[in-house]
Amino acid sequence: MANINRVVLVGNLTRDPELRHTPGGTPVCSLRVAVNSRRRDESGTWVDKPNYFDVSVFGNQAESCTQYLSKGRPVGIDGRLDWREWEASDGSGKRQAVQIIAESVQFLGGRGDGEGGGNQFVPAGAQQESADFPTATDDDIPF
Repeated sequence: MANINRVVLVGNLTRDPELRHTPGGTPVCSLRVAVNSRRRDESGTWVDKPNYFDVSVFGNQAESCTQYLSKGRPVGIDGRLDWREWEASDGSGKRQAVQIIAESVQFLGGRGDGEGGGNQFVPAGAQQESADFPTATDDDIPF
């Protein structure tokens, strides 16, 4: 049986990115992303329920996120779930959390655009085809 651990989110940042470095010097950017789920309430009216996700981005992409993203900016995230456990610093016991480790972060909208934009998110490794730019085949490659 194969194991699959894949997450794709499109939402808005709830705060500015925070950059730190591992003891080995690797840049790590922490993001918090809000993604709405639509559902009907008791009266049958559609309501949005926000879901919040913690995302970690590593390496050069972490530095780019810190430089170009800000609170309210729409982003697309392609990554995996990571479960971690630690001992609370106040001695109250073990803590645990699930976070998303981003493999790809797509900046959506324009700079300063907090309302979504014209860019389309395509998960890492996925093929995108449009009328303007059809997917290339081996016959299209000139070498």
